[in-house]
Amino acid sequence: MIEKNYQPADIENRMSRVWEESGAFKAGRPERRDAAPFTIVIPPPNVTGSLHMGHALNNTLQDILCRFERMRGRDVLWQPGTDHAGIATQMVVERQLMERQEPGRREMGRAKFLERVWQWKAESGGTIINQLKRLGASCDWSRERFTMDEGLSRAVVKVFVELHREGLIYKDKRLVNWDPKLLTAISDLEVQQVEVKGHLWYLRYPIEGRAFSPDDPTSFIVVATTRPETMLGDTAVAVHPDDERYEALVGSHVILPLVGRRIPIVADDYSDPEKGSGAVKITPAHDFNDFEVGIRHGLPQISVLDQEGKLSLVGNEDYLRGLPEGALEFAEEFHGIERFAARKQIVARLEDFGFLEKIEPNTHMVPHGDRSGVVIEPFLTDQWYVDAKTLAQPAMAAVRAGETSFVPKNWEKTYFEWMENIQPWCISRQLWWGHQIPAWYGPDGKVFVAETEEEAVGNALGYYVEQEVITPEQGHDMAEDPAKREGFITRDEDVLDTWFSSALWPFSTLGWPDETPELQRYYPTDTLVTGFDIIFFWVARMMMMGLHFMKEVPFSTVYIHALVRDEKGAKMSKSKGNVIDPLNLVDKYGADALRFTLAAMAAQGRDIKLAESRVDGYRSFATKLWNACRFAEMNGAAVPAGFDPAKAKETLNRWIMHETTRASREVTEAIEAYRFNDAAGAVYRFVWNVFCDWYVELTKPLLMGEDGPAKTETRAMIAWARDEILKLLHPFMPFITEELWAVTAKREGLLVLAPWPRKARALTPEQIGMLSLAGPADGLVPPGIVAVEAELEEDDTEEFSDPEAEAEIGWVVDLVSEIRSVRAEMNIPPATLTPLVLAGVSDETKARAQRWSDVAKRLARLADISFADAAPEGAVQLLVRGEVAALPLKGVIDLAAERARLEKEIAKADADIKRVDAKLSNEKFVANAPEEIVEEEKEKREAALERKAKILEALERLKKAS
Repeated sequence: MIEKNYQPADIENRMSRVWEESGAFKAGRPERRDAAPFTIVIPPPNVTGSLHMGHALNNTLQDILCRFERMRGRDVLWQPGTDHAGIATQMVVERQLMERQEPGRREMGRAKFLERVWQWKAESGGTIINQLKRLGASCDWSRERFTMDEGLSRAVVKVFVELHREGLIYKDKRLVNWDPKLLTAISDLEVQQVEVKGHLWYLRYPIEGRAFSPDDPTSFIVVATTRPETMLGDTAVAVHPDDERYEALVGSHVILPLVGRRIPIVADDYSDPEKGSGAVKITPAHDFNDFEVGIRHGLPQISVLDQEGKLSLVGNEDYLRGLPEGALEFAEEFHGIERFAARKQIVARLEDFGFLEKIEPNTHMVPHGDRSGVVIEPFLTDQWYVDAKTLAQPAMAAVRAGETSFVPKNWEKTYFEWMENIQPWCISRQLWWGHQIPAWYGPDGKVFVAETEEEAVGNALGYYVEQEVITPEQGHDMAEDPAKREGFITRDEDVLDTWFSSALWPFSTLGWPDETPELQRYYPTDTLVTGFDIIFFWVARMMMMGLHFMKEVPFSTVYIHALVRDEKGAKMSKSKGNVIDPLNLVDKYGADALRFTLAAMAAQGRDIKLAESRVDGYRSFATKLWNACRFAEMNGAAVPAGFDPAKAKETLNRWIMHETTRASREVTEAIEAYRFNDAAGAVYRFVWNVFCDWYVELTKPLLMGEDGPAKTETRAMIAWARDEILKLLHPFMPFITEELWAVTAKREGLLVLAPWPRKARALTPEQIGMLSLAGPADGLVPPGIVAVEAELEEDDTEEFSDPEAEAEIGWVVDLVSEIRSVRAEMNIPPATLTPLVLAGVSDETKARAQRWSDVAKRLARLADISFADAAPEGAVQLLVRGEVAALPLKGVIDLAAERARLEKEIAKADADIKRVDAKLSNEKFVANAPEEIVEEEKEKREAALERKAKILEALERLKKAS
C-alpha cells in the first residue's frame, strides 16, 4: 500500500538499511560469476572532508553508471575509499591539540603525534563516507580502502623502491612551492593565485666600468620587479636578444646594488621588450622562470631566504662568495628580517643611494597556500623527484592509440599539453602524517632505499664494513642492537606527496602487489569520472603508474564533468557567500531530487548553474511519479503472471508500449554515451508528459467503465509501464523507485538488481515459465531472470514498434496540445468552449476524430468537432501532422484587442533585446563585468528572442483568422 504523501527522508533511511542489510551493492555475486565485470574507482575524498556540491555531482554520475550496469546484469565493483590528505589531516589534529591546550606536535614527538592522528581518523574520519551513503552511492562498502591502510602502504613502498632502482626516482635540488607557515613543499593544486594590488619597482643597476649617476642613463640599466627583497640573490640581468636598446650591453656586467656582486647581462627570450623596461633581474633561487633561465645560462643559484621566509645572509656561503669588503656588515644588518619587512627596508636603502628610479601601482596574481593563506615562496631545496617525463611517454601513447579516451574529447588536448611540458614531479613533503619515505642515510649522507628497515640497515652496514668505515664486529653489533646504530643510520623524515599513493589507486585497492583474484578480474577498470582540475595531478599519474606496473591502462574511459556554479554562473566560494550545501538540499527536497537535478543539468562541457528552484521542481517530479503510482494502485493495476505486453490489443496500450520502448532506447543510448542530461531529459519527458499527462489521462474512461478484457488489459499495462518507469528512473532516483518497487507488488527481489528494460517483444512460453520460477538466488534475484536475461542478451530480435498505434494516439496528443497552446496564447478563459473544424482531412483522420471525440472535447475544452472541406473565415488554423485543424474564434475573443495586446508584447520583447544589446556592445562592460554577469545578459537576450518568436507566431495566426 502506497502512503498518501511522499516523504523522502523516511524512504531514504529505510531504503539505505535495506540495501546495506541485503548486500545489494557487493561485487562478485554468485549469480554473476560469469557476467562481464564493470569497475569504477571512486576519486577518494579527503578523510577530513565533508560533502560539497562537486562531490555530489561526481558521485551522482558514478552511481548512475554503476546502477545502470548492475541492472544490465554486469558484475559491478564501485571501489570506495578515502585519501589520508597529508597536510589537511595534520592541520586538523594540530588545531585540535591547540584548542584543547595540549602539547604541540614537536613537543609530543612523531610517534605519539601519529597515534593521535590515527585516533582522530577512527573517531571522525568516516563523516564523508556516511554523507555519500545519504546521497545513495551504491559502492561496495565492504571493500572500503584508505590510502594509509596496511595493504596500500605496502604498495606505495614497493613502487618507490622499484622506481628508485630503475633510476626513475631520485633526489635533487630544485625550486618548489614552499609554504613558510606550514614549512613544507606543496603541490600546484594547493596553490591559489590571488589578485593583489601591489607595486612595480624600477631599479637602477650600475653598468660595470661606468661611473654611476642617477642622472646619467648610460651609467645603469633599469630593471622592473615586483619582489625587490629577492634582488639580493640576483645572478644576472636578462634582455631580449632582439631588443636593440640593449644589444651592445649583452655580455657585459652590472654591479648589484647594495650587495656589490658582479653579474652578467644575458640575452634570453624570457625577457619581454614590451613589459616594464624590457630588462629583468634573474634570481634563479627564488623564481620558477628565473630558475630555467639560470639553467640555460649556467648561472649560480643563490638562496637568500630561509624556510620561514626570513632573510638568510650570515653564514650563507653562496651569498657571500666573491663579495667586496663591507658585504658582511650589510648581511649582519639584514639577516633574519621577515621578507615583507625586508622589502620595505631594502627599497628605502635603494632610494637612499639613488638606485630607485620609480614605483608604479601594479595589480598582479600572487600565489598563496590554500590552507595556510600565506604567500607561497619559490624555494630552492633538496627534495625527492619522479622522472615524470619518462613515465609520461607510454601514457601519452596509450591515449593516442585510443586505449584510453576522454569524454568530452577536447580534454585530450589539455592532457597532451600538460604531458608534453611535464616537469620532474616533487614527491616529498615535510610532514609527519603520510607514507614515510623508505630511505635511510649513512654518516656520510649516502642513501639506502629499501622496502624494510632491516633490508636498508643490512645494505648500509655491509657497505660501510666493505669501505672499512666500521669493522665487521661493529657491523654485527649494530645489526643486532638498534641502540648501537642510533645516529649512524637515520631514516628520511619526509613523507610522500598524497598524490603518489592516489596514483596507485586503481590497482593498489585491488590487492597489488599481491596477485589477487580481484586484481585479475576488475583491473583494468572501465570508467573514471572526475573533474577537469585534476587531469594532471591524478588522471595522468594513474596512467603513468598503471602502465608502468600493470602494463595496461587503468581505465578505458575518462569522463570529465564540469563545475557546479551558483544560479548566476559564479563559482562558489566561502568569501562570496554563495556556497550551496548539498546536504541542506537533501534535507529539504530529498536526495533523489538533488541527484536528478545534477544529472539533468550535466551537459558535456557545460558548467552547471544550480538554482534551488530546479531542485524544488524535481521534488515535484518525484511527487508526480508517486501520485501516478497511487492512481494505478487505486485502480487495481497489477501485472498478472505470464502477462506479455507485446500481445496487447487496445491501441492505447500498444501506444504506451511503443513509447516505453522508445524511451528505454533513448535513455540507454544516452547513458552509454555519457550524455547524462539527455538521459535524464528523456526519462523525465516520458514519465511526466507521456505516462502521467497522456496515458494515465487517456486510460480514465476505460478504468471507470465496465469490467471487461479492455479494462483488464489496461490495468495490467499501466502496472507494466509503471514498472518499466521505475527501472529507467532507478539510476537517477534510487530511493523513491526502490520504495515504489517494494510497495506496488509482491516481488522476489530488489529493484537495484532487477533487469534493465530490454527490447520489448513477445516472450516464449518457456521464458515466461522461467520468469515465474520460485526461489530467488542469494535471496534477491530469481534464477529465471538471470537465465532469460542471458538469452535476451544474445537475441537480435528487433525492438517492439507499433507505428499505427503511435499515429493514432500521437494524433490525439498533438491535436490537444496545439489547441491548448493557442488557447493560452490567445488568453481564452478555461470555461469558454470553442468549436473545432477539421478541414479537408483524410477519412482515416475523420475516423480517429470520431473515436476520440469525447476525449478530445474534454481535454481541449471543445464545444464540438465538425468536418469541412476548407477552414471557415475568422478561424485560427493549426497544422496537426500535416492536416488542418481550425478554431473559429470570431465572437469567442476580440481579435482586434488580442492583436493589440500581442503587438504590445512584441514591443516589450524588442525593448528587452535593445537594452541587452546596448550592454553587450559596450566593450567596457564586457571587459570589466564578471563572466557570469555577461553570460546572464546573453541568456536574457536569448529568452527575449524566443518570447518574441512565439508572439510573432501567435500574431501571424491572428492575421490569418481576421
